[in-house]
Order: sequence, then structure tokens, then C-alpha cells
Amino acid sequence: MTICPPHNIFMTSDKVFTMPSMKIIPTDKDDRMRQRVFIAPGRCRVKCGRQNADEKHGIGLANARNPFGLYASATTIRSMRVILANPRGFCAGVNMAVDVVDEVLKLFGAPVYVYHEIVHNKHVVDGFRSRGVTFDDAIDEIPPGSLVVYSAHGVSPTVRAESRARKLREVDATCPLVTKVHLEVIRFAKQGYQIVFVGHRNHDEAVGTVGEAPDSILVVETPEEVDQLLVRDPDKLAFVTQTTLSVSDADRIIGALRLRFPNIKAPPKDDICYATTNRQNAVTAIAPEVDVVLVIGSINSSNSKRLVERAEEQGRESYLIDDVSHLKSEWLAGKQSVMVTAGASAPDHLVQALLDRLVGEFDGIVETRTLVEEDVYFDMPKSLKKLAIVG
Repeated sequence: MTICPPHNIFMTSDKVFTMPSMKIIPTDKDDRMRQRVFIAPGRCRVKCGRQNADEKHGIGLANARNPFGLYASATTIRSMRVILANPRGFCAGVNMAVDVVDEVLKLFGAPVYVYHEIVHNKHVVDGFRSRGVTFDDAIDEIPPGSLVVYSAHGVSPTVRAESRARKLREVDATCPLVTKVHLEVIRFAKQGYQIVFVGHRNHDEAVGTVGEAPDSILVVETPEEVDQLLVRDPDKLAFVTQTTLSVSDADRIIGALRLRFPNIKAPPKDDICYATTNRQNAVTAIAPEVDVVLVIGSINSSNSKRLVERAEEQGRESYLIDDVSHLKSEWLAGKQSVMVTAGASAPDHLVQALLDRLVGEFDGIVETRTLVEEDVYFDMPKSLKKLAIVG
């Protein structure tokens, strides 16, 4: 910490450094505590002799001889414990989608058009915009003959038909786990099942999935909506789920479906993606140990919002922030521990910036807690490889 900011005097828990000579002045060391001295009103006697009216002008170290002749009184505080969850941030599907747009830019240059946001993260989207990428919510807004990238959340057959009608060159960055749900819907529909989609009806993923068989799908968002369902044949009913849904929400809704429709058919394998599950499980495991949970992610990120909800289910204060600038100091007032995690579409540099502030402003001591190692990787889509060859 800086003793006198104009003179770059810096302290650690056991040493004081004077800059730029980096002279080391030993101080009393306490391995369990960090201690501060808040400078009382007076003058800095190192060089400047300025009047010190607040804490910002001078912070020294307690239990040490005051080598600078500053007027000081000591107070002892505990360091904040910061538990960094692992896994966090980008999943394999997001990594693939972001890499696709990067590669398209390298191969063809701007402009590049993406149908919907490539992933639901403000910083990722703004970064691509600055490089000449345009994000459109309607295919008819994209100039005929242009190159279009489909977002990680998937699109309906109607969108693909509209693209072909405008002679767009298509690159499909749909997450393979979303594609899996699309294929389940197609298969169930061909077998004559009516399908219940468990998820958020206005989410891009839901819109794309429902579009695979719009006449055969019903959408439910809550257990209460299950009671209102009107089905053709309760013995010819199946369900699929949104990949980014809260595991606990999905369990409650699926439980209600099975209670009302005992013969409802489940997908061969759980639809909620591994990354969503892992990040939610980490919150469940770690949140009880801390006072506050901070989630890096954008407000339109479904999986990020589910992390906040999971923390609240554990009885903990939780906040969703786009980046460190949205962190309010009062959230951490009087708190001794915090968990940091990030949604599956949040880049890790945003997490690091948050950690830097927690260390610098709140005396945070960071420990990484790994619950499971992720090694999933998705290759570039065939549509991009084919386009790269054709040029």
C-alpha cells in the first residue's frame, strides 16, 4: 500500500519499500494479520510536507518504528478471504463460437455479420463490434451475399431458409450441445411425440429449438405452468431442456411433469450442459463458506443469472456484475469472505480485474478452489472449414 502516493512508498505485509531506490525497511511481521496505520491529520515528513487530511494521503504499517516521522495511530483488520471457483468462465461451446468469429475475421476481414449476439456477454460483443462485426436480430437486415455466422445459441430452420434465400454464406457456430437438443426435438417429433421444452421461452436458444417443430412443442418455465398444459395424448409426451437452465429449476419442473404425466419420455441424456452444471455445483459447494458471492457475467446471460440464483438458494448475498467497475464497495462492508465465479460466456480477464481490486482495496487473499477439471473441446464447425477451402 502507498504511504505517500506522491512519493511511491509501498508496503507489503512484512516490508516497506521506498521507490525508486527500493530500500527495504524491516517491520514487525504477523503471518495471520495484515495491519494498517491510518495517518492522523499532520504533515508528510518524507519529502513533500503536505497536509494530510484523509486516509488516501498516507497509510503505513502498525507495530513498526515509524521511519518517516508521520503522525499515526494503528488499527488492525483481517484480510478478506477470496475463494476463486474453478471451473468458471468460458465453456467449450463459447470458446468455439468466439474462435469462429476470430477466424472468419482473419480469413475474410470485415464486415462480418452475426445473427444474434455470438455469446451473451457485453465485453465479447463490444470487442467484436470494434473489429467490424455487426450483430443483427433479423436475417433481412443482412446484405444479400454477405457472410453470416450463427450464434452459439442455435437457430431455427426458418432462419436458415431465409439465409439461403438471400444467398448468404453461412457459418454455424451453434454449440454442439445445443445441436444435440435440436436433434432430440426432431427425433421426438418424427416419432409422433408432443414435446415439452423446459426453459425460458424468449431466450435465443429456446426460440431456435422450438423452431425445429413449432407445431409439436409446448414451453414451460415454472412448475406452476405444468398444471396449465393442454396435451394431445399424455402417453405420447416427451420433454427436453434448455442447456443453460438452473439444475434446481429443471429438477422442480421435470418433477412436476412426471407427477402429472407419469409416462412422459425423457431425452436419452441430460440436456443441461456440463459447464452449466459444474459452475452451479461450485456455487452450491463454496457459497456456504463465504459472506458474499460475486458473479461476472452479463444481464442477458442465462447461465450467469442462474449462478446468482443458486447462491441465493444457499442463503448468501449474490451480485451479477458485467465487470469490476460495477462492484459497489458497500456490498463488502463488514464482510470477511467472498466467492468469485463467472458465467460460461465471461472472459477470464474480467475475473482477474475483479481479483486485482479485491486484493488492492479489500486486502483480499485469493485461494483457488477446483471442484472438477474440464477438458471438453469442440472443433471448428465443418461449415467454416469448407468456406475456408472455397475462399
